[in-house]
Amino acid sequence: MWNKLLKTVPGPRATGNHTCGTVVRLGSSEATPQVSRQARVVVAGAGLLGNSVAYHLADNGWSNVLVLDQSKVGSGTSHFGSGTIGLFKPTPERNIVVESLKLYQRLQDQGHDIGLRRCGSLNLAQTHDRVIALQRRAAYILPTGMAAELIDSETARKLHPFLYTDDLQGAVYVPDDCIADPAAVVQVLASEAKRKGVKYFEGCQVKYINTKNERVYSVETDVGTITCEYFVNCSGMWARELGLKCKPPVRVPAYPAQHYYALTPTLDLPTDDDNLLPCIRDYDSNLYARQYDQSLLVGWFEKDAKPAFEETKDIPKAWQEHLQDDPGHCAALWEKAVDRLPVLRDLRMPTVRNSPDNFTPDGRFIFGESAEVKNYFVACGMNGNPLQGSGGVGKALAEWIVSGTPTIDMLPFNVQRFLDLHNNRQYLQQRIREVVGRQYAILYPNQAEYKFARKLRCSPLYSVLEARGAVFGTKMGYERALYFDADYRRGDPLPTLPEGSFYKPKFFQHMEKEYQACAQHVGIIDISSFSKIEIKPGIQPDAAGSGGNAVLSYLQYMCANDVNIAVGHIVHTGMLNERGGYENDCMLIRQTEESYFMISPSSQQTRIYEWMSRNLPTDASVQLNDVTSMYTVINVVGPKSTLLMSELSNSDVRLAPFSYRKLNIGYASDVMIMSFTHTGMPGYCLYVPSEYALHVYDRLITRGRDYGARDVGTLTQRLLRIDKFIPFWGDELTSMTTPFEAGVFYSVRLDISQLKKKENFIGRQALERQKRDGLRKRLVLFHVEDIDIDKDVWPWGGEPLYRNNEFCGTVTSAGYGFASEKLVCLGYISRPDSNAVRTITTEFIMDKDAVYHIDIAGKRFRLTQHIHPKAAMASANERQDMSKSYRPTVVKEKKQQKS
Repeated sequence: MWNKLLKTVPGPRATGNHTCGTVVRLGSSEATPQVSRQARVVVAGAGLLGNSVAYHLADNGWSNVLVLDQSKVGSGTSHFGSGTIGLFKPTPERNIVVESLKLYQRLQDQGHDIGLRRCGSLNLAQTHDRVIALQRRAAYILPTGMAAELIDSETARKLHPFLYTDDLQGAVYVPDDCIADPAAVVQVLASEAKRKGVKYFEGCQVKYINTKNERVYSVETDVGTITCEYFVNCSGMWARELGLKCKPPVRVPAYPAQHYYALTPTLDLPTDDDNLLPCIRDYDSNLYARQYDQSLLVGWFEKDAKPAFEETKDIPKAWQEHLQDDPGHCAALWEKAVDRLPVLRDLRMPTVRNSPDNFTPDGRFIFGESAEVKNYFVACGMNGNPLQGSGGVGKALAEWIVSGTPTIDMLPFNVQRFLDLHNNRQYLQQRIREVVGRQYAILYPNQAEYKFARKLRCSPLYSVLEARGAVFGTKMGYERALYFDADYRRGDPLPTLPEGSFYKPKFFQHMEKEYQACAQHVGIIDISSFSKIEIKPGIQPDAAGSGGNAVLSYLQYMCANDVNIAVGHIVHTGMLNERGGYENDCMLIRQTEESYFMISPSSQQTRIYEWMSRNLPTDASVQLNDVTSMYTVINVVGPKSTLLMSELSNSDVRLAPFSYRKLNIGYASDVMIMSFTHTGMPGYCLYVPSEYALHVYDRLITRGRDYGARDVGTLTQRLLRIDKFIPFWGDELTSMTTPFEAGVFYSVRLDISQLKKKENFIGRQALERQKRDGLRKRLVLFHVEDIDIDKDVWPWGGEPLYRNNEFCGTVTSAGYGFASEKLVCLGYISRPDSNAVRTITTEFIMDKDAVYHIDIAGKRFRLTQHIHPKAAMASANERQDMSKSYRPTVVKEKKQQKS
């Protein structure tokens, strides 16, 4: 029964001429006007995220929005956050925070007192590596126009007189960082959303999300059912559990960790804007501190965090009653604060408060449309600071709902980056222990692996590779050999990943040997984590007009390339969105006239299956089958790979490029052998039924000894593809980049022949516009010149690129090119903002008067640009030959044997 009580909810400190609006409090016995049972959008959770989504939906003209909360507005943990808004972030996250700050500034300018104040921040470095990490971040923030000043410890002390600085090696001062009152922001967002027409219902618990035709249909609550088009799960700590209350269940992999902060007694600090102390982020001590009125608020992101509510079956509604004290844990945290702020030493240790917050398995926000149910959106997992990201996340999610497609690059945050294993409660409780501390850790590129919740997905070769010296990392929960320790011997302690470095990796010599095997002999790489999907005819008759082949018609519509290839052949293609950006980069193998086998990047397993499923014909004439775990994939790379494979099979393994056959390898039958390697080098990919994997691998290694075969890791494979100018998913290929911009023109077929156009495909019109109007950016390969690979910091990705001293782009991926003997960078460049002409051409890129540089941690190095891989390799070899000085060959006479 729909009983409710109308109650005005004032926002704290809220001022101005806006209308506070009303909140409907459900569950009361008092009679009240009837409330509609229908809404366009239902939002669950009236915290910072839920209110931000509702506000932005209303701001876009969508007023038929209901916000439900099991308690009342702001009753979760949103208003317990630190209130800091930090801009000194990695680029994708910083873009979100910038939008949050714009929103809060707009609210403040409208007369709402949300406590927004510009105080700046000091980001401290106790170690040399931390200094480099800060320098790298400052370098790629510089082109945005945001101020980030590298300062010494003495200057830091002047900016914050309470700071102990004797152990500091430097700091970065960011003058534009701010603080605000999270509790006030929660209420003001709700008040403004109501003023724009959004309705709020307090004391209303969501029980179940009903679906119809795989779409959101209605929301069951404890007081009635609401039909709706869209549902947005912003229920914070309860988001994961609410996701399970749906058929099919929706994955929301986020779990609360115990998160501690303390508020000191008053220190009589001045509170005027000119004397406000900057926020402190002492990364190496895992703590932050900010001025809070006349006191200091101190909080921690400790290395060994504690999951919250381990003793309860579910996250309790009365969560504050279930928080546990841990004096020993808190005392150690407080000691770190006293060391950094000696003024605290004379104070009695204040009460350390426990304010749980949601953290995600990889420490990044979660938002977007779920893979399981159409129009079911999620926003949660703010990882310890809800205020910082909620404004930008709410804006991005609302724009996605309104426009039907993301308006920003969603790959780092998309909820579809996870699998079922990530949603397991035990997994989350283990992973969260280290995710909290990683917020402040130095995450060395390609060298920052997780320690907890490992060995979940392993190929059948895992134990064998481990015994051969493999050092593992994870991708989509899959254990993958990063490299092999060439010095490891059976019986030794198993090798582990050494401490990371921004310089030459400490395992470089092992990768060099692996490269030599691939270039001169045979390299064997386990790449079983790649996503694998079968596309086959469905159970219904084929749709009329498709020529009797619904699968072919479907894939021609989904793919930019012509996939009508001969049976037994392979085509490389992209699947695009309406903007022409990538939704997938894949290989399609035509197994029969009406069936294909698709190979996609590991991280795409959930995302691309969802994308393809939602575009399936409505007559069930095409079906998809995820077979990722059915096959072990072995990459056999190198010039002697054909000789080796010929020994292992009675069949002819000399395949035409981009073709495949099913062969017997050793005693194993039905092994799919494909003539490509993902590396640009000769060889094969073997798709082995997993029960045969150990046998096939053993044959390859045993027979391969005669050919110099060696185990190779995925890090070496990554370097091979960078050196060959092969763009990769997530780095160069994203939803915001097109095949033309990436330079992979061969993967697009607008016309099959001069007389015949390819069938219409998603993104075709966008590509035709680009072909007609020209490109605004283009992927370029650069060789770094005049850099000492043994002494200088390496490029790792994210570094800014300059053309004639004007910012022109950013490095997307980088590594050492063993073939070119150069550090190699890939990056998109565009014309500088000062240039009136926006289109970019080959002539502009290769102009002989163009001088390119890269900024690596504040130091610039000259670059040589290339747009074709062969030209880049030829140029490198030419320079290499010219640099070699003449060295005579010493001829030794053979000693005569004594008779």
